[in-house]
Amino acid sequence: MQHKGSMAAATSRLAIAFALANVIGLSSARADDQKADPKALFKQMSDYVTSQKAISFDYDTNLEIVTPENQKLGLASSGAMTLNRPDKLRATRTGGFSDIDVAFDGTNLTLLGKHANVYAEINAPGTVDHLVDEMRSKHHRLMPATDLLLSDPYDKFMPQVEDAKDLGSGVIGGVECDHLAFRTKELDWQVWIAQGARRYPCRFVISNPKVPGAPEYTVDVRGWKTGDEAAHDSFKIEIPAGAKKLTADDLKDFDPLGGPYKLKVKEQ
Repeated sequence: MQHKGSMAAATSRLAIAFALANVIGLSSARADDQKADPKALFKQMSDYVTSQKAISFDYDTNLEIVTPENQKLGLASSGAMTLNRPDKLRATRTGGFSDIDVAFDGTNLTLLGKHANVYAEINAPGTVDHLVDEMRSKHHRLMPATDLLLSDPYDKFMPQVEDAKDLGSGVIGGVECDHLAFRTKELDWQVWIAQGARRYPCRFVISNPKVPGAPEYTVDVRGWKTGDEAAHDSFKIEIPAGAKKLTADDLKDFDPLGGPYKLKVKEQ
């Protein structure tokens, strides 16, 4: 009987612990009457990011793909980015199938694929904003996370939004954030924005509900720096001897999927 009593007491304590955990979890989200306008919160981020002339950070990404066999796979990579407004950009990304270095000096975009020892150069004089638009429209290359760093992210994102939600607080890498979710006609996307004076994006997630399995692309930002603290990077890449030069039409060789999954994903 004593053993049963001990078991009952332990079960009761466990139930209380779960109940307390649920209460704590629920209390971390803002109450309905405290919900803020998600578009207004995103505007705060947009204004803060736009006001920074020099930005650098490290990032981790996870790109989900769904194979023809309906298996969802995640391809992870990490990198670093430095932006000097209005016309300088340097970015690296290293993953299982790619080791890419990208530099834009205001006139030319250079992409170096270290694993394949190939590179491409594109003449695209202008700002980083112009570069991102040209890569999308002319070369059909998307740079989704880079859109958050443009001169007016709010103007870039909000016109397509059909639904917006403030999901309360979340914590990314130890940083408390405002968690916002948006829906457009084509895509769902979420952003976690650091609370406080430095309203930078800590996590950005894009998902496509129209593709089976709704694969996601996630970017986690860490080590955010601005102004004099931001990395002063070189915006030119030294091309190694023996590297093969590709044309702009060969940018498919810089596909982030790469490896054995590239063909299978394109067959869907």
